[in-house]
Amino acid sequence: MQNQLRTPVCIIGAGPGGAAAALQLDRLGIDHIIVDKAVFPRDKVCGDGLSGKVITCLDRIDPAIGERFRATTFKQESWGVTFVSPGRHGMDVPYKPEYNKAEDLPMGFVCKRIDFDNFLVEELKRNTHTHLMEGVTIESYEKTGNGYVLKDNKGAYEIHADLLIVANGAHSTFTKNVANIHMEPKHYAAGIRAYYKNVTGCNEDSFIELHFLQSLLPGYLWIFPLPNGEANVGLDMLSDHVRKEKVNLKKLLQDTIAQDPVFKERFKNAELTSTIEGYGLPLGSKQRVISGERYMLVGDAAYLIDPFTGEGIGNALYTGRFAAEKAKEALEQKNFSAAFLATYDERVYRVLGSELKLSHRLQQLVKYPRLFNFLMKLGTRNKQLKSLISCMFYEIDVRKKLTQPSFYFKLLLNR
Repeated sequence: MQNQLRTPVCIIGAGPGGAAAALQLDRLGIDHIIVDKAVFPRDKVCGDGLSGKVITCLDRIDPAIGERFRATTFKQESWGVTFVSPGRHGMDVPYKPEYNKAEDLPMGFVCKRIDFDNFLVEELKRNTHTHLMEGVTIESYEKTGNGYVLKDNKGAYEIHADLLIVANGAHSTFTKNVANIHMEPKHYAAGIRAYYKNVTGCNEDSFIELHFLQSLLPGYLWIFPLPNGEANVGLDMLSDHVRKEKVNLKKLLQDTIAQDPVFKERFKNAELTSTIEGYGLPLGSKQRVISGERYMLVGDAAYLIDPFTGEGIGNALYTGRFAAEKAKEALEQKNFSAAFLATYDERVYRVLGSELKLSHRLQQLVKYPRLFNFLMKLGTRNKQLKSLISCMFYEIDVRKKLTQPSFYFKLLLNR
C-alpha cells in the first residue's frame, strides 16, 4: 500500500546543503520532510576540507550545533594552506595572520564526509519539525497546481509538497531535467580521492597542501591531513582538458606519487587504506538560474563549487540556509512563483557571486606558470603579499587585489 504524505516543504538530499536547510527550517518552526536515497552513515567522495564558512554557518543556524561540532574528535583542526607552484616554490599561508593556537579558535578543519554528513544527520534527529526519510530514492517529480508530487522508485511513497529544496548533488536529475542546467566541461572538474596512512612531511599545524606542479597543470594535487596519521590525497583537473588530452587521473596520481622525487620520499612508507574513487565538481564559474516555480536548488545541485579552491561544503551550507529562509517567506505569502523565488538567486549571488567570479580568475592564473612561480617566490620573502594571501580566505576585498595586474606591478617596484 502506498504511503501518501503531505508537507509544506520537501528537501531532496540530506547532505550538507539539504541538512542546513532542514536545520534552519526547524529553527523557524516549519514542518518539512527531508529524503535521501542513502542510509547514514554513508561515504561521499570529496576532498574533506571544511573552510571557515562551515563553522560560521552552523553557528548562525544555532550556536549549539557549532559547539557540538567543535567538541567532536573525528576532525582535524587546520590552521592554513601550503601552496606549491609549478617551479616548486612553496608558501605557507595561515588562515589568520599571526594566529595563536592557545587562544584562537581554528578557522578550518579536515573531516571525512562519512563523519561530517552523519554528524549533520544526527543533528536532524534532534529536530522537532523534521521528518527524515533515509533509503528512499525519488524517481519522479510532477508539478501540479498545488505543488509537486514526488514518487519513489519502489512505489512505496507519494509526497505532496508546496515547495521543493533540491539538494541531491552534482548528478541531480532534477537539476538536469527540470531546472535545465547541464554539465559543461569548461565549467566542471573531474577529481579523484584516496586515503593514505603515514604520509610524511606534513605541516605541524595541519596546513592543507595544494601542489600546482607543471606535470599536473591545469590541475593540482592535494594532501589534507586527517586524525590518526591519515591523509586525504587527491587530484582534480578541468573536465574539458581531461577529455581533450584523454588524461587518466588515477594513473597520473599514482605515477606522481611513485616517480616525483619529493612525493616518492614522502610516500615511501605510506599505505593506501582505500580504493581510489572519482567524482565530479560542478563549478560556480558562471552564473545560472537556480530557482523556478516552486523549487530552489542548493549546493552542488546548483553548481556552486569554488573554481579555485574546490570549496563546496561551505557554499552548500550557506545556500541551504538561504533557501530555508526564502521558503518561510514563500509560505507566509503563499507565493511560490518563479518571480518571487528569484530573490533567492539574487541573495546567493550577492553573497557568493563576487567570490566565485574572482576564484574563476585565479583559476585562470594557473594557466600562466611563470606568473604563479613569481607570486609564490615573492610571497616567501614579502610579508605584505603573504599577509594579503592569508586574508584572502576571509576578506573578499583582498581577493580582488590579487586579481588586478596593478597589484603585481606595485609589488615589483617594492621588491
